[in-house]
Amino acid sequence: MNPVQEVLDRIETGSAASLVAFLHGLNDDDRRAVARHLPAHLSERRRAGFEAERRIWELAPLYRLAGAACLSGAEQVASWLNRRELSGVEPKADAVQVMSVLGNRPLEWRRDLAVRLVRRLRPAPSGSTWRRVQSLRAWDLAAALVIETGVEPPENDAFVSGWVLRTVERHWMNNGIPVLADDRLLDHMLPRLFQAAGVADGLGWNPPWEGSRTIISELVELARTGRVPRQALLDGCVSRFLTGCDAAEAASFIKLWRALKPEAAEIPVTDFVRVLPSASSPLVQLALEELHRAESAGALEADLFAEAVQALAYRPEKKNMAAAVKWIADAPPARGAAAVAALAPVFDVDTPSLRERAVRVAVKLAPHTAEPDKEAVREAATRLPTDLRQRLAAAFGMVDEAEPEPMATVLTVPALPALPPPIVSVAELAAELDKPLWPQDPARIERVLSGLVELTHEDRDAVVAGLQPWWRANWQLPFEARAYAYGISGTDENIGFLLWRCALAIVSPSNSRELTALLNDDSSRWPSSEPAPQQFVQQRFREVLSLLERDETVPVLLATPTAPTGHVDATTLVARMERLGGADPLEYDFLQALLRLSRRIDPELAVRAERLPSEAGRRLAACLRDGGLPDPVVTWELGAFDRPASYHQSLQEAHARLAPPEGVPGPLAELWTLAPKTGYPAFSRNMVWWPSIMPSHREALAAHLLECLPSSGPVEVVAALAHNAGPAGIATASTIVVAMNHPSPAQRGLAADAMLTLVAYGELPAADLGRAVGHMVCGEQVKLNRITGVLDEVTAAGAHAHVWAALAQAVPLLLPGSGERARPGLGELLKVAVRAAVLAGARDDLPGLAELAARKGSSLLVHEARRLHETISA
Repeated sequence: MNPVQEVLDRIETGSAASLVAFLHGLNDDDRRAVARHLPAHLSERRRAGFEAERRIWELAPLYRLAGAACLSGAEQVASWLNRRELSGVEPKADAVQVMSVLGNRPLEWRRDLAVRLVRRLRPAPSGSTWRRVQSLRAWDLAAALVIETGVEPPENDAFVSGWVLRTVERHWMNNGIPVLADDRLLDHMLPRLFQAAGVADGLGWNPPWEGSRTIISELVELARTGRVPRQALLDGCVSRFLTGCDAAEAASFIKLWRALKPEAAEIPVTDFVRVLPSASSPLVQLALEELHRAESAGALEADLFAEAVQALAYRPEKKNMAAAVKWIADAPPARGAAAVAALAPVFDVDTPSLRERAVRVAVKLAPHTAEPDKEAVREAATRLPTDLRQRLAAAFGMVDEAEPEPMATVLTVPALPALPPPIVSVAELAAELDKPLWPQDPARIERVLSGLVELTHEDRDAVVAGLQPWWRANWQLPFEARAYAYGISGTDENIGFLLWRCALAIVSPSNSRELTALLNDDSSRWPSSEPAPQQFVQQRFREVLSLLERDETVPVLLATPTAPTGHVDATTLVARMERLGGADPLEYDFLQALLRLSRRIDPELAVRAERLPSEAGRRLAACLRDGGLPDPVVTWELGAFDRPASYHQSLQEAHARLAPPEGVPGPLAELWTLAPKTGYPAFSRNMVWWPSIMPSHREALAAHLLECLPSSGPVEVVAALAHNAGPAGIATASTIVVAMNHPSPAQRGLAADAMLTLVAYGELPAADLGRAVGHMVCGEQVKLNRITGVLDEVTAAGAHAHVWAALAQAVPLLLPGSGERARPGLGELLKVAVRAAVLAGARDDLPGLAELAARKGSSLLVHEARRLHETISA
């Protein structure tokens, strides 16, 4: 008989009974032979492919039996039983079977295996309690060995949480019948319940049957009968509370504590005071209830009372601050006065009613307050508004007014990344083309296009040879134009793919022409839905593509940027035109170069340009003499638009119109013509290109962005807009306001960056920004709370004067009229206005503010209206 083959044959039959009977009959030499061959056999079988791995999964229970019976060391058996490919077993049945082949092992060996299996347990994955129960794998065998051998299991949270989950399952399977009294692991588990992670959801599980027991209810009952020490449960809960557990984890232990109904004498007063500063909200609530019970029983000493209310007052939740103020107010004067210093942090709270109550309580307790505590109150009171500060000063002595917080007033423009040097070799060109096209990087694509054109002009054959690997790796060969035409017609507007097509036109002009013809077929081509700026970019790339498909070249592209903003240096442009000689440039490339000219041009360049021999040279000279292209006419309007039901419908939307100046060429006239439309708003995923199209015409670019931002929403383009040049007015301001409304805080942060950049340049249209905020909030196009947060951030960064200039325009538009209900969040905006006005030293008269400040009440809105009116009227 070959014992190894016999074992493998019995595994293959899938009969556990036959295998177990055979394993019991093996002698030591046979077991060692099986142990030598079994791991190698399993590894070899795994390498045989998917079907073999699936078969191993099916036969896992039998492989586990063979290894458990034959492998010699406890560590070997533990490792074997924890192999991933052998984990697909029913845990309880597997535990029974494996235990049946371990019975002849020595007791100490089995204890060693039990300890090793417990240490190897891992927590059940997150999810519902029932899903976690179903995910238990190795726990049952480890638990069976612990019970059978009586060994003390090592510390492992997964072993404890597994016990809790299995107990939940037993409740579930037994319709909630009690199961803990006779649980052989209970004494091991009880002290660890209050230390292990991952037990809270099982402890807190609620059975679906009315009147059924839970683990918590069973523990309480066992404490009543004496099976479980009651004090151990109380001490365990407190120890868990002191570990800083979160709300979800603390909930079960809070439930257990309440179910135990401790007497006032059993309340650990000091411990509950200690948890107040950092505990989760439910635990704070429990601690307060128990401390109040202890206080009623005379068990809360004065120093602990003072520590407790101070801990509450310093917590960030206003309800806890309010609880601290009420606790002090309700205490006897001598006791409350000992804790009066705890009111100091409440003086800084931004809820006027709570702050005023804290002042009233402090004033009432002033006669009973010791001098050191009075000094603490006076120090904190320096930050109070004038009226409250004066009330405290009358009771506690003179209170100085706090010095205004120092603010940065000099902002610097963040530097943009420098442009990389031009591509000068075919190898470098091929390497750049091999890089992914996404995410879009206009500077990189412009650089590659420029290198492609210039190197092809110098030596087309060298470029063709150098791009052969790229051609073979990225295009289907033999080339099937129809497959590409039908597969990419929707993406042919992507600039990165147009760049690839330019390279294709060099490597294989005939294939490129065939593809272009199919893509340009009017019967199959969808009309472009891209806005005018993106169509302008596309046309420039397509004219380069057409040039290369004709086997023609030009020595240089005129519009390749020379600055990170997309600008083209005027001197460089003239030099590029000189390289063309008398040849006419590509039209869109020429117009793009004119759009990218700086607004500061040396007049001497016009004289140099006049010597250019081409018609384009004369056009360039005229443009340089005029200081660049004229700006289009930008107008702004508010209107109601009929939008689809799936789109956010506001009462009014802000839009800009563009009208081209007289005499500009047709493509520029199309680019600078814009009117808002009903239906779905304009949309583009390619707005990253737009700032570099018109880097000297900021307001015109903003008009186009304003049409697309509400639906597309990439705020990075607004941050780039801030670095552009040219007029900045109501369209630029409106674009920034839309960006401030982005749902993502990170994206709203970019809107703040855009504002600060414009402030640093001295070009923020603050008054226009305020008007845009007022009208767009009133029209429900943007949300006031998002706008307020950005304005507060910009104020804190040092642009307080500009924020005040904006809010001086926005606030009158947003204030409620007589009998009108105030807009939600307006009080928070007025708070920002107060801060900006104080820092800017503003003096003004805002229509409607005095009337609002005169209203009765202590709401945040009225309170901040009074503060603002007092600040700017002083």
